[in-house]
Amino acid sequence: MYVPMPIDTSDVVLDEGLIELREKIAENIHEVWSKGRMDEGWTYGEVKDQEKKTTPLLVPYSELSESEKDYDRNTAFETLKTVIKLGYKIEKV
Repeated sequence: MYVPMPIDTSDVVLDEGLIELREKIAENIHEVWSKGRMDEGWTYGEVKDQEKKTTPLLVPYSELSESEKDYDRNTAFETLKTVIKLGYKIEKV
């Protein structure tokens, strides 16, 4: 049985600049996901329908509900924390 074991990043604290970066990464995560869905033939629809390939999430990031944005934010947040935990330094140039 598969047991997920993500890297423990609970001790990583992101500075303010990286917290701001998180939102930009979260938006890009949604853009990449949306493009992938559209490339697979998905279109916007009021309800998600696997057979018709419709989903209400094919909208700009700014139009997503906060709970949907939070999913992308968490992915971005954990990615940034993992990069730092693995010993990398993120700098804006």
